[in-house]
Amino acid sequence: MVWVYFCSKQNVQSSVTVYLKNLVAADFFLCLCLPLRIAAYANNSWIMSTIHCSIGATAFFINMYASILFMDFIAVNRYLKIVRPMKTHPLQMVHSACYISAATWLFLLALGSIYLIHFFQDFWSQIPDVFTCESQHNSQLNLTYKIIHCMTFVSFIFVLVSLILLYWKTHQKLREVQFSSQVSFESQTFKRSKHNMLVLVVIFCVCFVPYQLVKLPYIFLKPLLRDCTAVHAYYILKELTILLAALNASLDPLIYFFFCKTFRVRFNFRRSQPVRK
Repeated sequence: MVWVYFCSKQNVQSSVTVYLKNLVAADFFLCLCLPLRIAAYANNSWIMSTIHCSIGATAFFINMYASILFMDFIAVNRYLKIVRPMKTHPLQMVHSACYISAATWLFLLALGSIYLIHFFQDFWSQIPDVFTCESQHNSQLNLTYKIIHCMTFVSFIFVLVSLILLYWKTHQKLREVQFSSQVSFESQTFKRSKHNMLVLVVIFCVCFVPYQLVKLPYIFLKPLLRDCTAVHAYYILKELTILLAALNASLDPLIYFFFCKTFRVRFNFRRSQPVRK
C-alpha cells in the first residue's frame, strides 16, 4: 500500500494528496513502534521497559497525534472544496499544505523531545521495582507528562468538534443542493463528499475517542486508587484503547481510497488494464 501511494510517477498533486501522504507516513511509523511495544511486554526487563517507555512510547505518541491532525486537515480541505468549488482557498494550495505538514511534525517532535529530555535526565537514578512507564517518572517528569497530555487533549477536543461541525455543514450543504434547482450531478457530488466525510469521522471516533476518554483520567486518577483490582482493570482498559488507536493504521486505507482518486486508480491498476484475448 505504501509503495502504491508513494512510488507514483505522477508529479502533479493536490493539498489533499500532501496530507494523505503524511498520514501514510504517520501510519507507517506507528506500525514500526508496535514490535518494540510487544517486545517490552514479552521480555519483562528493565532495559526493554526503559526503551519502550522513552523512545517507543514517544514515537507512538507523535505518530498517533500526527494522524489525528492530518485527518482534520483533510476534512477542512475537503469542506473548502465543497463550499468553494470554483475558487481555491490559500489553505488549499500545495505549498500551504507542505508548510502546515512541516509545522505539524515540528510541533509534535518538540513535545516528544521535551518528554525525552526530562526522561533521560533522571532515569539512571534508580531502577524501579515494577516495570511500568509510570514507575519511571519522578515528580518533574510526571508534571511534564501531565502538561503534555492536557495540551494534546485540548487539541483533540478541538479536532473532534471541528470534524463533527464539518460533517454537519456538509450535510446541510447537501440538503440545500437537493432542494434547489441545481443539476443532479452536483447533488451526487455532494452526496459522495458527505459519505467520504462520514467515513473519516467514524474512523476517527472509533480509533481515538476511547483512548482520549480513558488516558487523561488514568493519568490523574491512578495515583488515587488504592484497590489493586481497580488499578489493574483500569490499566487493561487503557491498553485496549491503545489497541484501538493502533487499529487506525489498518482503517486509514479507507480514507486513502475514498479521498484520493489517484490511489484508487493505482491500487486497482490490474483491474483497469484491458483484457487481452
